[in-house]
Amino acid sequence: MIRKKVKLAYITNDSSRKANYKKRKKGLMRKMSELSTLCGISACAIMYSPYESQPEVWPSRIGFQQVLSKFKMIPEMEERKNLVNQESFLSQRIVKVVEQLRKDYKDKREKEMTQVMFNNIYDKWVVHGLNFGDINDLNLLLVEKISNIDMRKDAFTMTPLLF
Repeated sequence: MIRKKVKLAYITNDSSRKANYKKRKKGLMRKMSELSTLCGISACAIMYSPYESQPEVWPSRIGFQQVLSKFKMIPEMEERKNLVNQESFLSQRIVKVVEQLRKDYKDKREKEMTQVMFNNIYDKWVVHGLNFGDINDLNLLLVEKISNIDMRKDAFTMTPLLF
C-alpha cells in the first residue's frame, strides 16, 4: 500500500506535534532495527527531543558504544572510502544526472535525424532547410548506419550456409 507524502511543515498544535514526533520516532527506530537485522550491519542512532532532557540512544548505550568504537577502529583510508557527506553525494548525483541528460539528448537527436533521413528518402530532399549542425549530425548518423550495415553484411558472409 502506498502512503501519501508527509507534509513537512511546522505543526502548530503542541499535542499533535508531540504525538506526531512519537510516531515518527517509533517508525525510525523500527527502520533502524530492520536495517541492522536484514542487512546484517551495525547501526546506531541518537535522537534529541524537545520533550526529554536526555537524548535517546538506539539500540542501547552499550550497543552504541560498541558501534562507535568499531567505527573508530576503522583505518582512516577505509573510512574515507565509504564516507559520503552531503556535498560529495550531491556532486555525484549531479554527475549522474548530467550524464543521463547527455545520453537522453543524444538519443533524442538521433531519433530526430533518423526521422529527417526517412522523410528525405520517402518524400523529397529537404536538406536545404537544415543548418550546418543538423547536416553534420545527419552525416554522422548515415555513416553509423552504413557501418552497421557493413558489419552485418560481413557477419553473413563469414557464416557458412547449412543445407
